[in-house]
Amino acid sequence: MVEKLIRWRYRLLLGFFGLWMILFDSNNVFYRLEIHNEITELEEQEAYYTEEIKKARTERDHLFGDLRNLERFAREHYLMKKENEDLFIIAEPEKGKE
Repeated sequence: MVEKLIRWRYRLLLGFFGLWMILFDSNNVFYRLEIHNEITELEEQEAYYTEEIKKARTERDHLFGDLRNLERFAREHYLMKKENEDLFIIAEPEKGKE
């Protein structure tokens, strides 16, 4: 029995080492998968925010390129008006509350 263990010692040692690295090490398989998923999620967020930055820059260039565009944007989004104007807000009814 002992002779078989001595003959298989390298294989047993290698198997034990592999099991230790897969399950018990600080960089085990589960931790590596968790880190990989987190990196993938962060890369997707980076792509999304990069696209949003491009959209914001084109909108900024469009707005500040012409004074009329800036005035129209302020009127539509922030309900701004000139001093001698009256502002009427027409709200659309919400769906399901008709």
